[in-house]
Amino acid sequence: MRHHFGDFLDREGSYWTIVPNRERYAHRIDDVPEASADVTILTISKDDPNWQRVLAFPHLVELTLHEPSAEQLAAIGALPSVQRLRITHARPKTLDFIRPMHALQELVLEYVSGFSDLSPLGALPNLRAVHMENLRRVSSFSGLSGSTSLKYLAIHGTTDWEQPIEDFEFLRGLAQLEVLALWQVKCRAPYPALLPAVHLRQLKKLNVHRSYLATDEYALLEEALAGVEGVGWGPCGTVARSEIPLPASDPRARLSDDVIRSDHPEVVLHYTGRRFIGDPASQWFEFTGRGAGRVKCSSASAEAKRLEKSQRYEAMRLQARALVAQERARTA
Repeated sequence: MRHHFGDFLDREGSYWTIVPNRERYAHRIDDVPEASADVTILTISKDDPNWQRVLAFPHLVELTLHEPSAEQLAAIGALPSVQRLRITHARPKTLDFIRPMHALQELVLEYVSGFSDLSPLGALPNLRAVHMENLRRVSSFSGLSGSTSLKYLAIHGTTDWEQPIEDFEFLRGLAQLEVLALWQVKCRAPYPALLPAVHLRQLKKLNVHRSYLATDEYALLEEALAGVEGVGWGPCGTVARSEIPLPASDPRARLSDDVIRSDHPEVVLHYTGRRFIGDPASQWFEFTGRGAGRVKCSSASAEAKRLEKSQRYEAMRLQARALVAQERARTA
């Protein structure tokens, strides 16, 4: 799968100020006049013959390296002013070139492979937001455990490749983390792999689909992170496989777009102004957990299966509650 140039960064709050992916080419170094010492944002790639000019801009705060050369990667450590860095489509054998960038606050790594050690990131004193996508040789994220200033962390696989995560022990060292996003991932550790999440006392938002982890891990997270936005999957969710126009008689048809966006996520706003909702005839119960299955809501066996899954999920929560209490008492 090739890079999409979409913007997957959660831009709520103040975690990200780096320009969206699609705007990278508006800042190409070859488009910058020679006498432009005040330049703050640049994009360079291996095809830029005069890329060394990047070293001559004293006020540079944001840099995108798109398909960079090894020489370009090695050079960026000499840019002490850079606070926002995006690297896409590169194969460095190590991330040691990032170690001298002590001013770095925001880091995006997309389709970057060749290395397996993330400890150079853990050594950056001001790093507060990291988005990692399709890191083919990485499975251990223990190198992040020293990132005491990190507030936002996203670990993404892709639709054709799940990002493996060896374990979640690294979460114990992320005391300031406020947002954790996991997309297209698979956990290799056995239950209770997510128990370290108990230590994310500053967490405000968790973004993980109900199908990535084992069912008992979701029950554990509900006990460990009660009250955190995004936590509360329950034993199942209801998903419609097709849509119908919102009937004019529906009270939601008279609400403003802003109210719909904030209070009614079940209503889809089309760019034409039309509104759609899930077709009740196409609704399924999707059970929480990797491989947990689904059943059509109209099926004769749907209610019995939903009840069975609900009872098992509650038992898992009871087990998780005891584990969470033990972990909190142990580290109090």
